[in-house]
Amino acid sequence: MESELRTVIEMSNAGIVILDGDYNIRFTNKSTSELTGYQVEEFLGMNFMDLFSAENKKVIKDMLAEHRMGENIRSCSELEILTAQGKRKEAEICITTTRDSNGARKIYAYLRDISERKMSEEKLKMTEEKYSLLFERVQQGLFISSREGKFIDCNQAMLDMLGYKDKEEFLSLDIARDVYVNPEDRRIFQDLVERDGFVKEYEVELKRKDGKKVTILLTGNIKRNGDGKIAGYEGINTDITERKNIEHELRKANDFFRNLIDSSVDGIIAADIKGNVVIFNKGTEKLLGYKAGEVIGKLHITGLYPPGVAKDIMRKLRSQEFGGVGRLETTQSTLVDKDGEHIPINISAAIVYEDGREIATVGIFTDLREKLRMERELQDAQLQLLQSEKMSSLGKLAAGVAHEINNPLGGILIYSNLLIEEMEDSDPKREDLKRIADEATRCKEIVKSLLEFARQTGPKMEPIDINRAINEGLFFLENQAAFLNIEIIKKLDLTLPLIEGNSSQLKQVFMNIMVNAAEAMEGRGALTVTTALQPENNSVLIEFSDTGKGIPPEYISKIFDPFFTTKEVGKGTGLGLSLSYGVIEQHKGKIDVKSEVGGGTCFVIELPAKHDNLVMAG
Repeated sequence: MESELRTVIEMSNAGIVILDGDYNIRFTNKSTSELTGYQVEEFLGMNFMDLFSAENKKVIKDMLAEHRMGENIRSCSELEILTAQGKRKEAEICITTTRDSNGARKIYAYLRDISERKMSEEKLKMTEEKYSLLFERVQQGLFISSREGKFIDCNQAMLDMLGYKDKEEFLSLDIARDVYVNPEDRRIFQDLVERDGFVKEYEVELKRKDGKKVTILLTGNIKRNGDGKIAGYEGINTDITERKNIEHELRKANDFFRNLIDSSVDGIIAADIKGNVVIFNKGTEKLLGYKAGEVIGKLHITGLYPPGVAKDIMRKLRSQEFGGVGRLETTQSTLVDKDGEHIPINISAAIVYEDGREIATVGIFTDLREKLRMERELQDAQLQLLQSEKMSSLGKLAAGVAHEINNPLGGILIYSNLLIEEMEDSDPKREDLKRIADEATRCKEIVKSLLEFARQTGPKMEPIDINRAINEGLFFLENQAAFLNIEIIKKLDLTLPLIEGNSSQLKQVFMNIMVNAAEAMEGRGALTVTTALQPENNSVLIEFSDTGKGIPPEYISKIFDPFFTTKEVGKGTGLGLSLSYGVIEQHKGKIDVKSEVGGGTCFVIELPAKHDNLVMAG
């Protein structure tokens, strides 16, 4: 039996020591050796107290003192033992005493290594202390709550946020009733967090102890028990009351300024320094077509300008040159309306400062469209008056030239016709004389046109088919060498009404423009002739578009001036377009030119349709 008992003791993971009444070791197992580093043989005769420091020896003696008052008492304590290597090791020491048959006292000691457990407990303690310190130091309100509506724990920031000094009082509150301004918000929070597992920045109003309201952003998640069931919630509350108050005050200020400036007929826009629009008055709504709600807080200020213009305005505002730093005196610029149209405006602007810091910009915008339109009309009237004066001067010159040429031409016609009559039909010279007579007749028609232009004689006005006049002019021109490699594209409106005019003069105008186009294309390209009815002003529109080299911008305003030409010396008189201008004006019409260097030229003629008879051209 003793052998079996010894075997069991040796198998134990704990150290087992038997002492006599003087604490001398009489028996120990191998686990004690492993724990202390002493060999079993070294223990025999060794005093048990040698395993402890002076302080811990006292603890052992106090434990044994309890055993003098009674036997079979078990006392345990956690102490450090001294190993054979001089190190300290945490161990649990349990002691009990008995007496043998002779009445001698025996002490049994049980030693268990708890150094690893102690290390784990120390690490856990340090971790808990760290998290506890973090929990309390976080400036946002942290909480743990139950599903039933009670707080389980919270940090100091949570108490401060809601005005409580006594944590126990706070933990006893009914959350929905005592903390939420609207108890229904608590149920909404529970529904959201249990559905999704978390809630992020849920805005809600809570009640302080003094009854004041605070607005918070609540972020939380569910907390489960060991069975995986939802036991409660944990989360963080961020107080945004001050931010909400600032937003409210800003809205009040915006409302005040909006009421103040909405009566302005000019557009007024204010933006914060980041470019977010904060004021957009009714004058600007009318100017740009946006509603304030479409812009404020949604559109960046740069979106209201063409690219680069907003940046240029800020550069000027920060410069000393345009009214002083922070101010921009009235200057012309451009805005872009809702449909993308560029709107000419006058702008005066300023930077708003706070403590020397730029916080906003404000601009006043005056619509220039009506003013510019009136200026253009005045300029057009001045140009028309100038052109009329030029035409008057040209008319006087043309009348003198026509009278001087008319008599010699008459002689040429008479004598060439007399010679033709005297010649035999088979005479080869007859055709040459006929050519002379035809060309003299053509010159006479030109002289007649000059006289009509000079108002010495009035052209005969009659109903004219514009399409027919164009086709007859093209028939004469398209077989000439200059037109052989030119594609002629006709887009003629067959429903055009007749116009009142002189067919010969208009045909001469059309041919003159088409010949100019052929020369501009240097005999190769495309000429597009278009006619159309403009019902809004009951007029006929004629366009001649070529693919030539175009007219430089500086020549456009001079193109209808008498004797102005871009052709080489000897290749043009500069009278063709000025005569054409006079003919169209005589027909109560308009002629204009649009051109782009390298992009071709388009002459546009507008003639009034015949009012008393809207018979369509065939």
